[in-house]
Amino acid sequence: MTDVLALVEARLRSALGEPDARAAVTFLGTERIEVLRFSDGDLLRYATLGMSAQPMTEPEALAVTVSDPVRGPRAELVLSVRAGLADTDKVLRPLAVLAASPQVEGVVVAPGNSLDLGGPLWPDAPFSAVLVAENGGLVEDLDLDEPLDPVRFLPLLPMTSNEAAWKRVHGAAALQERWLARGTDLRDPRRASVPLD
Repeated sequence: MTDVLALVEARLRSALGEPDARAAVTFLGTERIEVLRFSDGDLLRYATLGMSAQPMTEPEALAVTVSDPVRGPRAELVLSVRAGLADTDKVLRPLAVLAASPQVEGVVVAPGNSLDLGGPLWPDAPFSAVLVAENGGLVEDLDLDEPLDPVRFLPLLPMTSNEAAWKRVHGAAALQERWLARGTDLRDPRRASVPLD
């Protein structure tokens, strides 16, 4: 069987360079999730490693049948923030929580989804939720041997509670258009909510 995580880590290294820090978190009943930190000039990029070890399965499928250990969508999460403006290294455990959600809650994480932590992403962060953005930009998808689905590297865009509530009503595309129209720096770990009136 293909060592998916070794291939995923190699893809992350080829796209982002050598990680300068890593941490591992294990939750009861789940596989270990690692979070790797990459420094890129004035940016820090945090990437999960472990979420893609198993395919994600819809909760309804789990209730009806045994999940397929091979087929199904696979993903890892990537968060980019400006360095030196906040204590963003404390995001490691919250990111691992999000990456474990497919195993723990039977959630399929896909572009357009909101993931809510119920608490700040890091100490004093104005964000407690993230919007899952489209894959294929910063880190290209990783094709695996048949019959395995490719691994998608999904960027996470931090949302304030007001933005998360607005997104639930108006949708992900409308929120992203609002951010774009206002020139919002989504990598600023201290940014305020975009005007939503």
